[in-house]
Amino acid sequence: MVTTAHPAAPAGASPAASASAPTATGTRVLAVRHLGPNWYASVMGTAVVANAGATLPYGFPGLRTGCTVVWALSSVMLAVLLTARAVHWIHHRDQARAHLLDATVAPFYGCLSMALLAVGGGTLIVGEDWIGTGAAVAIDTVLFTAGTAIGLAAAVAIPYLMVVRHRIAADHASPVWLLPVVAPMVSAAVGPLLIPHLPAGQAQQTMLYACFAMFGLSLLATLVMLPLIFARLVTAGPLPLALTPTLFLVLGPLGQSTTATNKFADFAPGIVPAALDRGFLAFAVLYGVPVMGFALMWLALAGAMVVRARRRGMGFAMTWWAFTFPVGTCVTGAKGLGEHTGLAVFDWLAAALFAFLVTAVAVALTHTLRGIVSGRLLAAPR
Repeated sequence: MVTTAHPAAPAGASPAASASAPTATGTRVLAVRHLGPNWYASVMGTAVVANAGATLPYGFPGLRTGCTVVWALSSVMLAVLLTARAVHWIHHRDQARAHLLDATVAPFYGCLSMALLAVGGGTLIVGEDWIGTGAAVAIDTVLFTAGTAIGLAAAVAIPYLMVVRHRIAADHASPVWLLPVVAPMVSAAVGPLLIPHLPAGQAQQTMLYACFAMFGLSLLATLVMLPLIFARLVTAGPLPLALTPTLFLVLGPLGQSTTATNKFADFAPGIVPAALDRGFLAFAVLYGVPVMGFALMWLALAGAMVVRARRRGMGFAMTWWAFTFPVGTCVTGAKGLGEHTGLAVFDWLAAALFAFLVTAVAVALTHTLRGIVSGRLLAAPR
C-alpha cells in the first residue's frame, strides 16, 4: 500500500518520467511496511557489545576504542531504525495497528525501550570518550527518560492487550512474552550510571530507589511469566524451528537483574545509610550467585535446543538476535559478581560469554545485512 501523494509532473515532462518519480517514492515507503518492532533487537544486540566489552575484567590494547566504534554503530542503527519506524507509522498505520493486535508481534514493543536504554548507557560508558562527559550525560538523560517511560508503558499495555484483545492458547506461550516486562529491568541496570551526575541528597536517593523499584517490578512479572513458558515446553514440546533462538531471551531478565543488583551495590555507598549500603552489597551476592547458576543451566538447555533445531534445518531469521543482548546481560552480571566476590571464576565466565556474544553479533549482523540487500527480510511474512 502506498499512501504518499503523487506530485504533479513538471511542465514538458514525458508521461514516463512523471510516472517514475512516485513509483520510486512509493517503493521506498512500501519497503518499510513489514518492518516490525522486533528490528530494535539488532540495536540492543549491537549496543551491548560495547557496554559489556568496556567493563570486562580483562583488557587489551584497542578494546575500548573498538567498543566505542561499536557504540557509534549502534547509535547510527538506532537513528536509522527510528526514522524507518516513523515512516512505517505514518504511511502504514493499518499494519502498525495489526502488529499491536498480533500476540506474536506486540511483545516486541519492549525492544524499543531496551534499544534506547542500551545506546544511552553506552553513551556514558564509552561514548563520552568521543563526545565529552557533558554531551554524554545529556544524551543518556534523554534516552534513559524516553526508554524508561516507553518500557513502563509497555510493561502495562502489552499484558493488558494480551488479556483483553489477544486470544492465546496455552500451548502458544513464548519467551517473547518476557520482552515488555524485562524492559524496566534494563532501566534499573543503566539508571545508576546517572546517579553521580545528579545533585547529592534526595535526587540521588530517589534515582537509586526508583531503579530498585523497577528491579522489583520486572523481577516479579518475570516470575509470573517464566513458569508458563517452561510449562509450555514440557507439555507441548519444542518451539517451531525459527522460534527456537527465542529461548535465549530467558537469559535477559536473569543476567540483567544480576547486573542491576551489582550496580546498586556499586552506587549505594555515600547515598544511603551505611546499614543499607552493606545490605545492597550482600543482596547483590546472595541474589546474583544463584540466579547466575540458573542462567547457566538455562543456557545449556537453550543451547541444546538450538543445536537440535539447527540439525533439523533451522535457517537464519531475525530471532537469531536473541543470541546477543541476553548473553550480554550475563557478561555484565558475571563481571559484577567477580568484583563483589573476588572470585576469578566469574571473570573467566564473563570473558567466555563475551567471546560468544561477539561471535553471535557478527553472525547475526552479517545475515541481517544480506537479508536487507536481497529484500528477503523486508518482504511480507509467509
